[in-house]
Amino acid sequence: MTQILYRSGLAVLCLTIALSACWASLALWYRLPFGTFTRIAVATGFALLALMVLRGLFQPRRLRALATYCLALATVLTWWTSLTPPTTGNWAPDVAQQVTGELTGSTLRLENIRNFTWRSPSDFDANWISRSYDLDQLERVDLFMSHWSGKTIAHMIISFGFSSGDQLAWSVEVRRQIDGSFSPVADLFKSNTLALIAADERDVLGTRTNARGEDVYLYRTNTSPQTARALLLQYVVAANQLAQQPQWYNSAFTNCTTVVLQMIRTITGEVPLDWRIMANGYLPAYAYEAGVLDSRLPLAELSEKGRITVRAQAHGLSQDYSQLIRQGVPAPEVQ
Repeated sequence: MTQILYRSGLAVLCLTIALSACWASLALWYRLPFGTFTRIAVATGFALLALMVLRGLFQPRRLRALATYCLALATVLTWWTSLTPPTTGNWAPDVAQQVTGELTGSTLRLENIRNFTWRSPSDFDANWISRSYDLDQLERVDLFMSHWSGKTIAHMIISFGFSSGDQLAWSVEVRRQIDGSFSPVADLFKSNTLALIAADERDVLGTRTNARGEDVYLYRTNTSPQTARALLLQYVVAANQLAQQPQWYNSAFTNCTTVVLQMIRTITGEVPLDWRIMANGYLPAYAYEAGVLDSRLPLAELSEKGRITVRAQAHGLSQDYSQLIRQGVPAPEVQ
């Protein structure tokens, strides 16, 4: 029995060292502020140290090997925790500004709403505006899923609809540098910061349907005006906080889905964990089962009716973009 426990503990220790060494090596590779050769040398050196330590665990001086590794890992962790998100940067034009808001009575005033006109991903007219919204006119919440890499992964956008016909869309995005790019792996290692973008739909959705040609789906929810208002104000609180204190973007834990679900938890309480939160391309099925979407139709039919890219491309990025993409998309009764 003692031998079994010893071998089990040793296996767990080896796995812990292997996983932590993989993380540390990648962190050193992605975040050390040196040239490529130096980063490769340091990351490879840490990986080789881990291999030597794993071998040393089966030698008489195993405690010395383990202590050496713990000291090396502690050094990396100390450096890692010292990395803070930058407050300024040479940001890409589409994430150059961070929206902020102020509520006075029922009037929400937003600064730095994005209102770009897109002709292609690299050809656009930049425009940042200020606008006020009467929250007493807030009626609905719509969910958009933009599939850019197959069906498993999508970008989620939440849009708030007002009785005046206005639509205010919010997108959680990577605030990359002007020469930077989005990388799901690199963005696990403090490569970019987080941005909250408030925008016209013809901007934040139009760039995906028309400029990039992504496969975009619209799902209308039965969210009540009261819950919609609470969620919108959570967005504003988060945006104001980001403007004061930047936050790292993380592909797994701080992304377009997890940030919004954390806001929803603040309003409604616990949101059950589900694998579709990580594989968020399947998030509509999760929302459908939770009763958030229109249950009068099967989900497959609901998705097909809400597939808007072809419709958006046929009409172009006109001023009535929001009305055109909703034609024929069923809307459930608001709770």
